[in-house]
Amino acid sequence: MLLLLLFLLPFAAALMTACMPGGSRVRPAAVAGIASLVALVLAASQFGLIAGGAVPTIRFAWLPAFGLEIILRMDGLAWVFTMLVLGIGLLVLLYARYYLSRRDPAHRFYACVMAFMGAMLGVVLSGNLIQLVVFWELTSATSFLLIGYWQERNDARRGARMAFTVTTAGGLCLLAGVLLLGHIAGSYELEKVLAAGNAIRAHAWYVPALVLVALGALTKSAQFPFHFWLPHAMAAPTPVSSYLHSATMVKAGIFLLIRLWPALAGTEEWTWLLGTAGVCTLLLGSWFAIFQWDMKGLLAYSTISHLGLITVLLSIGTPLSVVAAIFHTMNHAVFKASLFMAVGIVDHETGSRDMRVLRGLRRAMPHTAALAVVASAAMAGVPLMNGFLSKEMFFAETMIVGGSDNWWMSVAAVLMGLFSVVYSLRFISVFFGPLAKGLPSEPHEPARWMRAPIELLVLLCIAVGVMPERVVGDVLGVAARSVLGPTVPDYDLAIWHGVNLPLLMSFVALTGGVAVYLLLRKRFGLAERDRVPVLHRLKGAQFYENVMFGLSQGAARLVAVAGTRRLQPQLRVLLAAFVAVPLLLAWPMAALPLPAPGMADPLLALLWLIGAGCALAAAWQAKYHRLAALALAGGTGLVTCVTFLWLSAPDLALTQLMVETVTTVLVLLGLRWLPPRRQPAHLAGRAPAKTQLRRARDAAIAVSGGLALAAASYAVLTRPGVPSIRDFFVLRALPEGGGANVVNVLLVDFRGFDTMGEITVLSAVALTVYALLRRFRPAPESIAIPMQQASDVDPAIGQKPAQQARDGYLMVQAVYLRFLLPVMGVIAVYFFMRGHNLPGGGFVAGLIFAATLIVQYMVAGTDWVESRLRLRPHRWIGWGLACACGTGLGAWLFGYPFLTSHTAHVTLPVLGELHVPSAFLFDLGVFLVVVGTTMLILVALAHQSLRARRPQPGAVRGADLAAAVSAIPPPKEIQ
Repeated sequence: MLLLLLFLLPFAAALMTACMPGGSRVRPAAVAGIASLVALVLAASQFGLIAGGAVPTIRFAWLPAFGLEIILRMDGLAWVFTMLVLGIGLLVLLYARYYLSRRDPAHRFYACVMAFMGAMLGVVLSGNLIQLVVFWELTSATSFLLIGYWQERNDARRGARMAFTVTTAGGLCLLAGVLLLGHIAGSYELEKVLAAGNAIRAHAWYVPALVLVALGALTKSAQFPFHFWLPHAMAAPTPVSSYLHSATMVKAGIFLLIRLWPALAGTEEWTWLLGTAGVCTLLLGSWFAIFQWDMKGLLAYSTISHLGLITVLLSIGTPLSVVAAIFHTMNHAVFKASLFMAVGIVDHETGSRDMRVLRGLRRAMPHTAALAVVASAAMAGVPLMNGFLSKEMFFAETMIVGGSDNWWMSVAAVLMGLFSVVYSLRFISVFFGPLAKGLPSEPHEPARWMRAPIELLVLLCIAVGVMPERVVGDVLGVAARSVLGPTVPDYDLAIWHGVNLPLLMSFVALTGGVAVYLLLRKRFGLAERDRVPVLHRLKGAQFYENVMFGLSQGAARLVAVAGTRRLQPQLRVLLAAFVAVPLLLAWPMAALPLPAPGMADPLLALLWLIGAGCALAAAWQAKYHRLAALALAGGTGLVTCVTFLWLSAPDLALTQLMVETVTTVLVLLGLRWLPPRRQPAHLAGRAPAKTQLRRARDAAIAVSGGLALAAASYAVLTRPGVPSIRDFFVLRALPEGGGANVVNVLLVDFRGFDTMGEITVLSAVALTVYALLRRFRPAPESIAIPMQQASDVDPAIGQKPAQQARDGYLMVQAVYLRFLLPVMGVIAVYFFMRGHNLPGGGFVAGLIFAATLIVQYMVAGTDWVESRLRLRPHRWIGWGLACACGTGLGAWLFGYPFLTSHTAHVTLPVLGELHVPSAFLFDLGVFLVVVGTTMLILVALAHQSLRARRPQPGAVRGADLAAAVSAIPPPKEIQ
């Protein structure tokens, strides 16, 4: 269970920090830091077990019939990436405590960082490929929030959208590739897929699966031609950049390639696809990095280059290249995180990152300058630094694999090393020379603990460079064995291997880099350049913007041709589909012998005729008087309710009755915002012939659609030889679901996941209505209530006598109706408690209680109810969803599939034996959500009505809501 706790800690910290009030930087930082530290200690404690060959694994049943399980597993590779995610994440959290200003919403920052940390752990620890894709997309969503953290800045919004669009498009490709891999291997479980490598490579679908998986990895790790999004992500706060581009976001693509290496590597397609992308990436990234004037932009392109280096190593396909790729991934995470933090300190203390104006900072910031120089040396591959060792391994592999035929790989590797020296020298140039004047802020050293994370990372760079075998030898070996298995090659992490060709290549890269830097600086004005020479026209971001603009224009043209903002044409198309689709479905069954419909009871037939008459009359009255149309539509609903009772469906009848009651009030409130309709024809003249034809056409489509759906339903339900699903649920409701009410057991047990989705959608709709109406201010003339004539008002009391009498009557009525609340509350509890075995349940009980509250709103007013009853609809919704989710998660804790229901029998002293199913808690969640969503929509609509009616704030008197409903203006002629 330690693995599960390690995985859940970041998400728990994200939830806690998100609920904290804004304004404090210490409390959210403390919560996030403690959670990360505890998770880091738990992960570190697993190393001994993993080094011994064990793979800690936790499984939770999800959809066993489809081979889907929630699997958390930690092998050597997962352990290394877990330590990077948690360790560097902990240092970033400490650094951010001093980086963020008091104006920044710190609680939102730490919540997003911790959620992103949890998503990355989900990717790293996933033992199921479908599960991995889910967390993969979650990293894209959380990184979108982090990159766009400064929402007021246009570059932050643009960079967030660009990163999200590219990475989620790659995520969709990854999902398709994973589905192909699972189909080939016969399972989505990671271990089985990796074991089926030979079968995957020999399959006809290997190339499509490889291309799709590679697209997912290359887009996430910013490889050519998808590299353009990473520099624009620099609009994020520097702690975010340090975290996303060193140990997490872009490393997810690298992790995926390493993880699936045993299943996909070893073919020419693998080598050419990844090798081409990697070589182009490392050369372009390093060349572009040389000519950046923004320090973060330089580091962004250097990140792209180093990611290309790792991709080339993985494309080579030899076991030693995989070891080198893992080693350089670890080294890059350490020195790149420290470099980003150093840039953040420069920006934080000087107010600028522009290398064209920054110089001489070592005089004012000597400690930061020393740390940045050492980290830059690691990035450049200087001896006795961690980057030197892994880069020498890279040189050796390109030389061995390329040989004399593919010598260009070695040339590309040396060029990349040379360019890395150039941009590293340019990066540290801001610390030398005379101190710059006129900076936005006076340069000085940062707070002691803001510099501490960089010191620790730089110390690690030196320790690995000087004592590689002692510091990372065992860790690298464990990670390599988890990927390569018994085929791990012999390798030596010694500092000195003698004078050999890789050492000569390193010497050429170092000396050549220094020479090129001096040449560019002296002869070509490196500091003054504002564009990249030779390749300045290669702008992937501009291509992306052109594509997005073309898609927007195409969508706009499509909407202009096929769309409309009018509701009536949309409904016409929808009902026409209701006519066509059922007929197309029923046509193949026309030749089947279907039983003839039996004779209906005359009383039931008369009831249906009344319902049909109400429906037709409602359609006719909707042209003139919406209130009458609503009443007639309610009559149709009541007929439907009676029909359910007639057919022995009391649960449906109860639900229909309460839905009709609640929706009638909500629609009445909504009617106030609709435009006035035409007057009847005998008052305003006969309608034109064109209008009559349109109405006749709409009526014909509506009636035909209803008849077509009825015919299709009858054909489907009465097909001979097809077993009914009714017997399955009737026979299993009591023994397996623990309840005699088949409908309720079906909703909260057999189809509990569907119900979970439905209440989630219902909550989203209610919150959307509230958000839309919260700041909505209707035009006064559209809802104006006719004012009383001055002659009708009693000057002594300011009211007409009739109005005064009516208010007194309503006040007495309100007092009596308030006693209805506890009575109806008891009735709601009654229907809720009996729902598992008798007609009722959480949905019906929620509607009953919501109708009770609606009555209180109507007779007492919104302010009285909110002040006395203290209703908080948002909390009802939140607690309802939490209760429903908690019921499902509770099943997980006991090793059962999500939302599995169990029944317990509890004996109490007075009440005796009680039947307590776990579905009771799920039904309680449904009850809370139904009440909360209904009240939230009601309050949103009612407050808009009352805000428009009363110009001054104050208490709302009784019957204000009823008056708002009844004060619908009379219909007016549209000129």
